[in-house]
Amino acid sequence: MDNFTHDPTRICALILAGGAGRRVGGRDKGLLCWRGRALVEHVHGALAPQVNDIFISCNRNRERYAQIAPLAPPDLREDYQGPLAGIEAALSAINQEFILVAACDTPRLPENLVARLALGLREAPHAQVAHVRVDSRDHYLCALLRQESLAGLSAYLNSGQRAVRHWYAQLNAVPVEFPGQQEAFMNLNEAEEFD
Repeated sequence: MDNFTHDPTRICALILAGGAGRRVGGRDKGLLCWRGRALVEHVHGALAPQVNDIFISCNRNRERYAQIAPLAPPDLREDYQGPLAGIEAALSAINQEFILVAACDTPRLPENLVARLALGLREAPHAQVAHVRVDSRDHYLCALLRQESLAGLSAYLNSGQRAVRHWYAQLNAVPVEFPGQQEAFMNLNEAEEFD
């Protein structure tokens, strides 16, 4: 492990937009409109200055998402197996040393997100993952992962496991505090929140 600092050329982002949208009536959440733009466009705009490349992981409406950013391959597993399945499918498209994972329904991500997570990895060189923590609440789908951490992901999923936090526990994940920034990491899930 090197003493990694925030170097955008070594980082790509993967926006997870492949869910079934159960909490929004089955709609494609990433394409729901918030403040005049699709949620995924807000996330893309927040991450673009902080990373080298951005991919979107999605399982439907791929032509629409492709207008925003290059697409990762769709899930290899059927029936919406969760966010880790989206990360697994994206492995063939990702060649940077570090991967920033973010959910498509967090449109207010801070401009120092990647730099702070990178510092977390630098300060904990044993860790394979640094994820956001806000006032004792963990946000596992806002995380920076070392590329090598993904080597065992398929085996984890093949064992029937799906929980992100349990997988991170195997990777010596380290939380990075973002005190008082609850709103920056709040997921939008209610119909009345959208335009």
